[in-house]
Amino acid sequence: MNDIDALKRGCMATFKVIYHQYHPKLYAFLLKKTSSAYLAEEVLQLSFIKLWNSRKSLSDTLDLDIQLFRIARTTAIDELRKDASRNNHINQLEHDIIHVDHLRLDEKAQLNQIERAIEELPPVRKTVFKLSRYNHLSNAEIAEMLGLAEKTVENHINLALKSLRLYRDAF
Repeated sequence: MNDIDALKRGCMATFKVIYHQYHPKLYAFLLKKTSSAYLAEEVLQLSFIKLWNSRKSLSDTLDLDIQLFRIARTTAIDELRKDASRNNHINQLEHDIIHVDHLRLDEKAQLNQIERAIEELPPVRKTVFKLSRYNHLSNAEIAEMLGLAEKTVENHINLALKSLRLYRDAF
């Protein structure tokens, strides 16, 4: 009885013999193809699993080693494609993270510029602007608090915004 017939009938003893017989040769073949001991071992195990799972469809006309190496080669190609796809995803994630970090740095730089521009405003205008934007007080509340006319508060806020826009556009 040949090995293919025994495999087709589910003979585990024959499978073990085939495993031990072909393991070193198949591993060397896969190591050469993948250039990775880890990947070669993974593909080797997957190849033997596929051999066992597809044992009923093995060809009687082709030698077992040809069929086993064909399974290993196609499995290696599949795994290398998956690995390449994972690497592409990882590279894209790294790119996205770096891009976000650059955006954050740009945003921080812009915020620092805005803070400097606010600090350069005349004292009353700076106070009015901060009370409006940071403390969320209404123009009426600011006017009452600082003893100014509501229209004066409105003018200070408008002039502060105009100064900030000019400052922003300068950079």
